[in-house]
Amino acid sequence: MAGIERQRDIFTVSRLNMEVRSALEGSFPLLWISGEISNLAMPRSGHVYFSLKDSQAQVRAALFRNKRNFLRFAPENGMQVIVRARVTLYEPRGDYQLIVEQMEMAGEGALRQQVEQLRQKLDTEGLFDAAAKQEIPPFPASVGVMTSASGAAL
Repeated sequence: MAGIERQRDIFTVSRLNMEVRSALEGSFPLLWISGEISNLAMPRSGHVYFSLKDSQAQVRAALFRNKRNFLRFAPENGMQVIVRARVTLYEPRGDYQLIVEQMEMAGEGALRQQVEQLRQKLDTEGLFDAAAKQEIPPFPASVGVMTSASGAAL
């Protein structure tokens, strides 16, 4: 076999990265992933670049401007979030990354945001205005009880 050379399929780096990208994108559906934002960068392009990490690992992520416009909060380093993302490979560097389609605050941050939105809505309606508040009389003329028809309160 000394004179017979086997055919070799030699990949270029570009071809390898293209094939790996195709394999990654074909293997994962849109995923929900939770983690902490770190290495946050928001260049003038309007895109958001960051790492999403937990206690043992991290992955690079990108949130493009057209999706950023739908955020209800400003991402910050250290913020716990849940993202809906596609897994892909950034071919020029050979780095796998997440392309974020949606981002939500996770846990306490999400609850705090909901409370703040409600507070702002009620404030806009004037419900916190001191001028609109009435004194509670020391001896009310009537008391209302709300319960079901078969409730123990009756």
